[in-house]
Amino acid sequence: MTDVIIIGGGPAGNKAASLLAKDHDVLVIEEHGIPGDPMQCTGLVSDEVLNISGVRPAVLNKLYGANIFFPSGGCISVRSKEHKAMLIDRSEFDRMMADKAHDAGAAQMYSVCFRRHSVKEGKVIAETDNGTFTSRMIIGADGHNSKLAGSIQNNRPAEYVRGIQADIRRRADDQEMLNIRIGSKVAPGFFAWEIPFGDITRVGLCTSWDAGPPSAYLKALMRELGADDGDVVRKYSGRIPIGGRRRTYADNLLLIGDAACQVKPVSGGGLQPAMRSSYCLAETVNEAFDSGDMSERSLSAYERRWKREVGKELRNGYRLRRMYTSMNDTELDRILSVAQRSSVKETLNGGSIDHPSDLVMPMMKDPAAAVRLLPIMLKAAVRGMR
Repeated sequence: MTDVIIIGGGPAGNKAASLLAKDHDVLVIEEHGIPGDPMQCTGLVSDEVLNISGVRPAVLNKLYGANIFFPSGGCISVRSKEHKAMLIDRSEFDRMMADKAHDAGAAQMYSVCFRRHSVKEGKVIAETDNGTFTSRMIIGADGHNSKLAGSIQNNRPAEYVRGIQADIRRRADDQEMLNIRIGSKVAPGFFAWEIPFGDITRVGLCTSWDAGPPSAYLKALMRELGADDGDVVRKYSGRIPIGGRRRTYADNLLLIGDAACQVKPVSGGGLQPAMRSSYCLAETVNEAFDSGDMSERSLSAYERRWKREVGKELRNGYRLRRMYTSMNDTELDRILSVAQRSSVKETLNGGSIDHPSDLVMPMMKDPAAAVRLLPIMLKAAVRGMR
């Protein structure tokens, strides 16, 4: 019997494994054969993410700002003197995180599919297609379709968005800026992106679930960019859980990363909240082993901890998302005139990709911006609560 079994060998699972393996016997079980394959992420991260991760993958490009295209075709450019994000080799990042967990002492099993678990007499029995394993604790880092999250009653995410992206042979003129496109015709309920890195541009988008499969929107976007299927180097797709789950703990069980719905609702990024939450998880697990109490009551401390750490940003981000999805294209276009004001643009230039909700109140300090924004935001807030 091992101390901790972690289901899922992505960054969230391996970060938790790296922290826990210092004091416990840890086994990571991953369904795929190779860390980082398939890739289901844009690979756009902040300095904070890399600093917390403790690894340094290849940086494909540094981005200093964004051109934001509104439904009418108008555009605002937001740019900083310092880079705001880096495009990393995400597959290499995942492999390095796995290596770090291994070096910390975690055992790892690949190409093993987790089926179900049960708790009997304080022990976890984890059933897989390669046998049954026992432990005192099990960690769900098994992504958006988490079986462990599903073992907790009424625990679906508030919503899913669907994403798709393709790397195309197209060199962008400005390698330091990414393009973001919003509007119901481009990416209903979310946004589209174009991220340059050398002779390749990563083009993708997410849509709300009720908008249907995003593949049709990607084809339309590629046509607009003058690209076709012959330009595609590789393509990725997946879904993202946002808005939170009812609980991220149960008897002898904790969830982290996408399995815990620790995902930024505005951008769909999950690395930063998962990396920060991993320390909350490790602290809770260590306390549980010290006390011998692994009941859901004891482990509920984890949820309180991670919500103190990243919960405010996730809650505020979801409020912004609900307002955003309730706006029509006309209302989005009205925001463009506000965003073009020098004071608002200065605020946007100083924003962080990890804390987008922090931009709202500073923008409202401009009286003229507040007068224009408030009616739109209030109407959207009311509609978003329905």
